[in-house]
Amino acid sequence: MKRSEEALFHLLEKGTSAVMVVREAQAQLQAAGFEELAYGQSWKLYEGGKYYVIFHDTSLFAFTIGKQAGTDDIRIAAAHTDFPCLRVKPCPDLEVGGYAQVNVEVYGGAILNTWLDRPLSISGRVALAGEDVLHPEVRMISVERTLGVIPNLAIHMNRDVNKGIELNKQTDLLPVLGFASQGQEQPFLKFLAKELGREVEDILDYELWVYCQEQPRYVGMDEELILSPRLDNLTSVQALLTGMTESSRQKGINVIALFDHEEIGSRTKQGAGSMLLLNLLQRILECFGKTPAQWTECLYHSFLLSVDVAHGLHPNKMGKMDITNKPVLGKGLCIKESSSQSYATDCEAVAVIEQICRKENIPYQKFVNRSDLLGGGTLGSIASSFLPVKTVDVGIPLLAMHSAVETMGARDIQALTDLICAYFRI
Repeated sequence: MKRSEEALFHLLEKGTSAVMVVREAQAQLQAAGFEELAYGQSWKLYEGGKYYVIFHDTSLFAFTIGKQAGTDDIRIAAAHTDFPCLRVKPCPDLEVGGYAQVNVEVYGGAILNTWLDRPLSISGRVALAGEDVLHPEVRMISVERTLGVIPNLAIHMNRDVNKGIELNKQTDLLPVLGFASQGQEQPFLKFLAKELGREVEDILDYELWVYCQEQPRYVGMDEELILSPRLDNLTSVQALLTGMTESSRQKGINVIALFDHEEIGSRTKQGAGSMLLLNLLQRILECFGKTPAQWTECLYHSFLLSVDVAHGLHPNKMGKMDITNKPVLGKGLCIKESSSQSYATDCEAVAVIEQICRKENIPYQKFVNRSDLLGGGTLGSIASSFLPVKTVDVGIPLLAMHSAVETMGARDIQALTDLICAYFRI
């Protein structure tokens, strides 16, 4: 296993919610000698320094300062820490026909039927009662054993299932956690309290996510493919972390932004539609004595890579792709373009990335949606509306994007990692 693939497998296994993705990212940055900062405190930065800051547990920003920081541009790369899944609702416990179930809602644009008959568990954070009412105790949790399943209905009771059945988000996606004991109340909350070593009454609120517990694995006669949950967008997160920890420049500033809430539109306090990234850049430049006019000038010379996955050519659905742009798994990263700017599209900026790829012999392809199919969006266009900088969308092509498990070309993570490293080095 190549080092880039090994790092990706580890993040896929441990990054079971946005909270845990940030925790794993923090561990990688700390191991590389990065110093933690806090948004709520003043900063003292030094040329040659390496820093990171976490916001609301689910978004993280890291940056390096060149030894000649004030003489060049800022290079930014952004990805997201969240992924489509199921979120546990308040008052979660259900007892139906002797089964213990948990009430959930759908988060993001999940392919619902792919969540049936999968091993499931929970991950996230819990707010607990503490001595200070203004500062509850917040605990992270990721249960690594299988807790539940959403069973399909047998075909004998559902003869039309192979013709396509619409799943009801409220009634058809409730995980079964086991048997309900007679007279036992709140079995899930009692389980959660036990895991945390507290009482049920101490649990004030939580952000808990039902995640698919399938493990990443190689697929194919020559192990050319990787099958795993959460490829969207942990492939990008890992590439950014590797680029940040292994590449540096003598001049300028390198930044990675790992935002939460991309899958639900990014317009939250820790999403790409917030002022977080702009505030971060302003604070960095102010630490080096830049006036508002000077840091504005600096921003206009900067660059943003929006790093998220793309759609790969599906061998059973060839007609779903554009007639001349058909990226294939295993053939390198994708540069994504759209006239609607759902993918940030700027020919000069795209040319910069293409030249980096050619200079470094990095395989790349171009992705454009069919003209009669509406594709997804990314955080690139949203973030660049706050930062008027050259922006390009890139990412690894996938099959079954937003499925509980997705498929990618094993070699493509190296191509993406090589691009990010070169982007932060050249």
